[in-house]
Amino acid sequence: MNSLLNKAIAQERLTPAEGLEILKNAPWTDVVEAADTVRKAKLPGNRVGYTAFRIVNYTNVCEVTCSFCSFCRSAHSPEAYVLSLDEIRQKTLEAKAKGADQIFLQGGVNKEIPLSYYTDVLKMLTQELGVKVRGFSPVELVRIAEFNGITLDELLDIFKDAGLSSVPGAGAEILSDRMRQILSPKKLPAQQWCDTLAACHKKGLPGSANIVIGSAETAEEVIEHLEYVRKTQDIAGGFKSFVVWTFQPQTDKFPIRHVRGDEYLKLLALSRLYLDNVPHIEVSLLGMGLSLGELGLHAGADDINSIVIEENVLQNHGLTTIEQAEAFIKNAGFTPYRRSLNFD
Repeated sequence: MNSLLNKAIAQERLTPAEGLEILKNAPWTDVVEAADTVRKAKLPGNRVGYTAFRIVNYTNVCEVTCSFCSFCRSAHSPEAYVLSLDEIRQKTLEAKAKGADQIFLQGGVNKEIPLSYYTDVLKMLTQELGVKVRGFSPVELVRIAEFNGITLDELLDIFKDAGLSSVPGAGAEILSDRMRQILSPKKLPAQQWCDTLAACHKKGLPGSANIVIGSAETAEEVIEHLEYVRKTQDIAGGFKSFVVWTFQPQTDKFPIRHVRGDEYLKLLALSRLYLDNVPHIEVSLLGMGLSLGELGLHAGADDINSIVIEENVLQNHGLTTIEQAEAFIKNAGFTPYRRSLNFD
């Protein structure tokens, strides 16, 4: 095993140049072995976490129009929708019947939705239905604040008072401004994405971060992405977990490539080594499937995220019940434990 991996095993911080050297040249099996060693040292006890939430896509109207997204619709499309409070209530009751006690609110950037809609939804979910709520990607938050003529900090205070308890790291894809121009030029630039989440974390709204690979990104841009996440975590400390995703073919408007299993596992493992300040690494069962997901738990990951009750954007290769999640973790050789979105 090379000296850089031994440095990571000793839990010494890797530089961007060292991370790039590992990504480009280290055998993937060595990187996986090192990550498994670090994971066991940091998180002894052979436990793997899972959680249970329902994703509620409250609107599919979005003016951002990412090149890779097949979900969004224009405001004038016959397929456009904004869910009513009653529809969200029904979806939440269905989720609770399946054992989920959390809702993940996610939608498009829709300037026609009034601020009161969001606060009414949050209050209904938390006060009437008694569930925890994670919601709103950085670009949603920034645009909602702009549409309503208030600052981001003011919006976060309003949403937190209404019941919001965490935010997702959605919309990261690749934190390289070159790639963001290819994938989603109307989304936030990389630094603004980080600054927005840092503001959330400082307000007591923690969350997660991710990376999505399988397009035209370079190895250097992958490391740039990891460095953005690590620096933001140094500043605000609110990323509870990090997950590696891959792009799924949804449109023909942007380049997509196949990501081999060894490439996925190598980056998953490198995430454990490089992101020394992020406590949990999740493997994406929804995107990568169960077999590769099981290997991911031996490659630095310690969590499988949530069972999938509803998914409107991606093809689901994951688990759909709590019983399946616990059986999967046990069969992989670990002890399952259920955690909240904030790892409480």
